[in-house]
Amino acid sequence: MSETHSEELLRAVASLPSLPGVYRYFDTQGQLLYVGKAINLKKRVSSYFQRNHGGTRTGHMVSKIVRMEITVVRSEAEALLLENNLIKTQNPKYNILFRDDKSYPYLKMTGVPPLPKHPASSDGHAPVAANFARVSYYRGGVEKKHRYFGPYPSAWAVKEAILLMQKVFRLRTCEDPVFSNRSRPCLLYQIKRCSAPCVGHISAQDYANDVANAEKFLRGDAQGVMHQLEARMMAHADKLEFEQAAELRNQVAALSNVLHQQSMDNVEDRDVDILAVKVQGGKACVNLAMVRGGRHLGDRPYFPVHVEDAAGLSDDDEPGVPDARVEVKVLEAFLSQHYTEVPMPPTLIVSEPVSKHLLKALSEQVGFKVTAVHQPREQRRAWLDMAQTNAALQLARLLAEEGSQQARTRALAEALDLTMENLEALRVECFDISHTAGEATQASCVVFHHHKMQNAEYRRFNIEGITPGDDYAAMRQVLTRRYSKVAEALNEAKHAGQTPAGTGRLPDLVLVDGGKGQVSMAREVFEQLGLDISLIVGVEKGEGRKVGLEELVFADGREKVYLGADSAALMLVAQIRDEAHRFAITGMRAQRAKVRVGGGKLEEIAGVGPKRRARLLQRFGGVRGVALASAEDIASVEGISRELAEEIYRALH
Repeated sequence: MSETHSEELLRAVASLPSLPGVYRYFDTQGQLLYVGKAINLKKRVSSYFQRNHGGTRTGHMVSKIVRMEITVVRSEAEALLLENNLIKTQNPKYNILFRDDKSYPYLKMTGVPPLPKHPASSDGHAPVAANFARVSYYRGGVEKKHRYFGPYPSAWAVKEAILLMQKVFRLRTCEDPVFSNRSRPCLLYQIKRCSAPCVGHISAQDYANDVANAEKFLRGDAQGVMHQLEARMMAHADKLEFEQAAELRNQVAALSNVLHQQSMDNVEDRDVDILAVKVQGGKACVNLAMVRGGRHLGDRPYFPVHVEDAAGLSDDDEPGVPDARVEVKVLEAFLSQHYTEVPMPPTLIVSEPVSKHLLKALSEQVGFKVTAVHQPREQRRAWLDMAQTNAALQLARLLAEEGSQQARTRALAEALDLTMENLEALRVECFDISHTAGEATQASCVVFHHHKMQNAEYRRFNIEGITPGDDYAAMRQVLTRRYSKVAEALNEAKHAGQTPAGTGRLPDLVLVDGGKGQVSMAREVFEQLGLDISLIVGVEKGEGRKVGLEELVFADGREKVYLGADSAALMLVAQIRDEAHRFAITGMRAQRAKVRVGGGKLEEIAGVGPKRRARLLQRFGGVRGVALASAEDIASVEGISRELAEEIYRALH
């Protein structure tokens, strides 16, 4: 194998240090092939070039290596972190990669000040929202002044937990402005989902007790909460305070009912993740089920990419050690990548055995010992069986959907005579124009690639300098802006003998939402840029603009084509066209709203600080209300002079 590599590369391999680190392989075009970690860089990397890998995937990858980079680190844990950060950011071809753009949701409980000595309503003042914690759904960065419980596998799981907090502990969910402006209890109080702290129906002391019990319950101490409630109920009964005792009795009954419904849970396992792997047809699914506070919160599937390319690569540091099963590689890749950003529980229940070295590195990373149970018993066994069943079901669904998507891609390629050796590489870009009577004109560009829409590659273009409502001029502008740099890149690559990649390359098909007029405009742009006009296809609405009657119009002079309402190719074209239309409309509406309220930020107006802004918003009920007010009305607000009012009016109009 080493005979096919340059002497410079082999010298670099021979001079590697015997230290822990991360290595990266590149091909002739500078594309990153593989990222790996090693306890001993010299031994690990040398094994790739000293062994004959034959026609395996490893051999195919090694034959492409022309350059190598390394980074020496202090420990295996550091190597693990660096390796997976590089995998996530650089997307190497031969690594198993888990992509998850969605953050995990949490149940948020707002911060609570020290308990007051007297009920909030005893001094005659209205209750203050800050004294009564609120529970809510939350996704994003956490703040120290609040408490967060989770993460939860889905929004549904969070909402179920919030409903539980309402049923058992009757905690409020309303926002602070609503709380502060209540004069009588809302419907939630009537249906016994809230104790109405907004109007003083419960003291801050008693409400804080409910919050403390809710927090204990969420952390897994359900039995402790039950015993405490029962003790308080008996204490009130002994004092003949039967109304208070009855309230606590209802709370105990509600909590008991919840615990009975969740009898499958094991309170000995407070925080556990259950991970099951299923591999089939070159695809894989990792199903993650979560137990938090002793309660099973549900599961979430993950589908990695590059499974086939990475299947034959070994991550073992000892040459000659047989490759691990694909399921083990997928699971270990998930553990390495997922828990670099997500809190990790101390116990994992896994469907495949996990490397001790990996567990040690993860333990060093999180600061406590992490254990993985491969062959669990009793309740843990039931959890793992459920996770395995769900992994199989989710993977079967994915394979069915991908089969359908690939069939539609193939149908489109055949209908348009696209000569594609690899349908996976088919790239379609679609453009649409949106405005309201010429106002806030926006163009959208959406991308279809790898048999699905690629949201991360969508682009919006603000159209300026044209006659309002001129869709043809808007289409000319957006196509020129999108493809002028592509044309330049193609010319440079042609002289250098290379092929542009990513967004720098010309798509295989350019769809425009429109008929002959829009197609003619697109043709003019492509001819001026020296691009292939045969790539342009217009989607012309049929008679009565009915869905399924669309016809395809070609820029190179071919006759119109009607694919038929049941055509898989037309279904794909319509999906891409509709997505471009949706993306353009949402962008246009946001831009229009921004224009109509002068940028939407009163802070941008000189002389309007936080206090004046608050007074304006309070008087007129929001930014839009300020924009609709006259200069005289604005001047009537405390602290706003006539000159400043006129300046605000001009800025918003």
